[in-house]
Amino acid sequence: MRTSVRAAIASVAALVVLGPLAWFWYDSLVPGTYDMAAMGYPDYGGGPAAAHRHSDGISVADLRGPSGTPAVDVTLTARQDGERYTLNGSSPGPEIRAERGDLIQVTLVNESVPAGVTLHWHGVDVPNGEDGVAGITQDAVAVGGRHVYRFVARDAGTYWYHSHQVSHEQVRGGLFGALIISAGPDDPVVQVHTYQGRRTINGKPGVSEFPAAAGTPVRVRVINTDAGPIRVWVSGAAYRIVAVDGRDLHQPTPVTGKAVLVTAGGRVDLAFTAPGRVDVGGGAAAGPGEASPEPRELVDLLSYGSPAPLGFDPGRASRNFDYRIGRRIGFLDGRPGMWWTVNGRLFPDIPMFMVRTGDVVRMTLRNVSGEVHPMHLHGHHAVVLSRNGVAATGSPWWIDSLDVADGDRYEIAFVADNPGIWADHCHHLEHVPEGLNAHLAYADVSTPYRVGGEAGNVPE
Repeated sequence: MRTSVRAAIASVAALVVLGPLAWFWYDSLVPGTYDMAAMGYPDYGGGPAAAHRHSDGISVADLRGPSGTPAVDVTLTARQDGERYTLNGSSPGPEIRAERGDLIQVTLVNESVPAGVTLHWHGVDVPNGEDGVAGITQDAVAVGGRHVYRFVARDAGTYWYHSHQVSHEQVRGGLFGALIISAGPDDPVVQVHTYQGRRTINGKPGVSEFPAAAGTPVRVRVINTDAGPIRVWVSGAAYRIVAVDGRDLHQPTPVTGKAVLVTAGGRVDLAFTAPGRVDVGGGAAAGPGEASPEPRELVDLLSYGSPAPLGFDPGRASRNFDYRIGRRIGFLDGRPGMWWTVNGRLFPDIPMFMVRTGDVVRMTLRNVSGEVHPMHLHGHHAVVLSRNGVAATGSPWWIDSLDVADGDRYEIAFVADNPGIWADHCHHLEHVPEGLNAHLAYADVSTPYRVGGEAGNVPE
């Protein structure tokens, strides 16, 4: 066979193999700057379709908190020193406390974070323009800049704040803090965070103390700021789980010999009578007394407590969405690898879940990816209806952060009552730049902000 013929055959074979790969590579490329709301494809969940933009629509920039004199006025200054991030010189940052109904104002100043910074109010259903997601609800605050957040503390509960700009680096490095909305006493706060492989409570390793005389009722607010779930239990006393993700549980019962799972980004409030010690594993604890062995059994929040009215009827849903988490080989922005998928597709070709104000929404979360995913919906609280086909029978289990283990299927529901463009993503923050990042969008809302661009917005 002639050399020229062999060369021609080899060229054709190369085109057959490499041509499709080149196309998939090219098709995966993400623009240097883009409107997140225009990415992917609209999923209307079986409800009426509507254009995403209207001439008489709403801009995210106009969905802001009220004017007036704030009851709580805080300035937070962000700094970076190598891989260490601080707010007002410490990590965690200052604990912010407010009473229900207070107008909160927080001024974020970027002193030395080169990549820019924002603050997201995790679990607080703020107006969309105050949500702190770079490239969607604001531009990242550059070095020397500042940004003012204003919102009303509508719902009492345990919350936290953290950066939502390059968050997989900045949160891990320490750019976060607690936000407590309560009219009660200064309950102890336990912020669990791992710095350079060492688990801490409120930035300190080992056992921390909190003052509580024997016989005194105690409510401890536990916040998981890490990337994965933690198991929490009380040594030396029976306890009740009185709140999850900032929402009180109905008629919680005493727990002994069991732990409670707290997903990444999630919170639980534990009530018991002192003395008692809150253990979070990894050698970290808060309170007096000796540690008891870590319980093998977990409290099942699907059946814990007693039923109570939801305030809406999930059976009358006007939108039904499927959020199926998988994993497959492919290209993500030109990079080959194993990437997370949503409904079988790679980012950015993933669904934009479209709603209108007033819709009753049901969403089925399925995980067939091989790993656990702590799913976090911004701007809304959802109630868990079932897990793996088993209906909830206990207290309404309201969540903004939900651990979805491999092989699990959860059905949740909520009312679309907070217009905006909202992230609905995995809170194992390393997974977000790997493609596990969908959004919930109201059909008449648009955003003037762009991912990338001169502001360098990296929203997740």
